[in-house]
Amino acid sequence: MKRSIFLAAGLLLLNLTASRVFSQTTQDTTKKTTQDTTKAAAPAVEGASDVVGALASNADYSTALTAVKAAKLDSVLKVGGPYTIFAPHNNAFNALPAGKLDSLLKDPVKLGALLKGHVVMGKYGKKEIIAALKAGKGKAAVTTLDGQTLTLSLAGSKLQITNAAGSSAQVTLFDLVGANGIVNGINGILMPK
Repeated sequence: MKRSIFLAAGLLLLNLTASRVFSQTTQDTTKKTTQDTTKAAAPAVEGASDVVGALASNADYSTALTAVKAAKLDSVLKVGGPYTIFAPHNNAFNALPAGKLDSLLKDPVKLGALLKGHVVMGKYGKKEIIAALKAGKGKAAVTTLDGQTLTLSLAGSKLQITNAAGSSAQVTLFDLVGANGIVNGINGILMPK
């Protein structure tokens, strides 16, 4: 009889422990899945038809989109690829001297030259950039549509991009995905020589 009581108590204790572990695992899994889904859903635009559509998906880069269209670069970026656009945030365009943006928008050739310095051939999302930086021991070089070299490096914990003229900006947003490329947001404009 004593043995039966101990056996029943042991089974009850085992059942309670298993229930707690299962409950904790379920809560952790739900919490982790929710966090992972939230992180993934914020920057990714899996359904964008092209890299221009990915750029259009985020209102913080609407000035860059307007500039791409004004330079008639959108027709180039909608086909072929893959492309990576390092798109200046609206605040970067707002920081230009008074009248500079209007002047650029009225000169598609000059604007196109500026913007081509922000577009590279190839897919350089966060994962690919990290791999390139590891392979290059902290630095990586990519070539823009107009043949310039952009140097990628770490400035503290931020990814910094510097062009041949010495103009630099930091990446503030990764991986807006389009069918033929990726948009990464930057906090400045890479001015040419």
